[in-house]
Amino acid sequence: MKSEPDAFSIAGLKSRPKKTEHWDGVRNYQARNFMRAMKNGDLAFFYHSGCKVPGIYGIIEIVRPAYPDPTAWNPENHHYDPRSTPERPLWDMVDVRFKREFRRPVTLTAIKMQAILKNMHLVQRGSRLSVMPVTAKEWNTIMKLAEEKFQ
Repeated sequence: MKSEPDAFSIAGLKSRPKKTEHWDGVRNYQARNFMRAMKNGDLAFFYHSGCKVPGIYGIIEIVRPAYPDPTAWNPENHHYDPRSTPERPLWDMVDVRFKREFRRPVTLTAIKMQAILKNMHLVQRGSRLSVMPVTAKEWNTIMKLAEEKFQ
């Protein structure tokens, strides 16, 4: 799950009550559908984009599966979408809880250097999704890179 740190950061999530917050504002159908597939207890990487050092900064847990995103119905919210209504919601959000912050991020550069990660959605040309799946092999490789940083 990807966010710009000045909009929503892993440190911000960590400081929230119960270290929990909703993940709203997803306005891409494919990303929304990936989010709809999430279940309670699923883990996700928290990726910071649009910053000096883009990369994976930690792990979050899904604590409430997809439900309608009311920011789409508020004309004063920057995520407003007049096509979405409470009766026919187009957009969803999930609730996430902070699990772990990496001491150092697993940078996009480090990820791109791993041949085993060459097919990861994150590194595909033109991929700008804020929510994307990660295979078990990709997860394990990223975790290995994160653990190497602790030694």
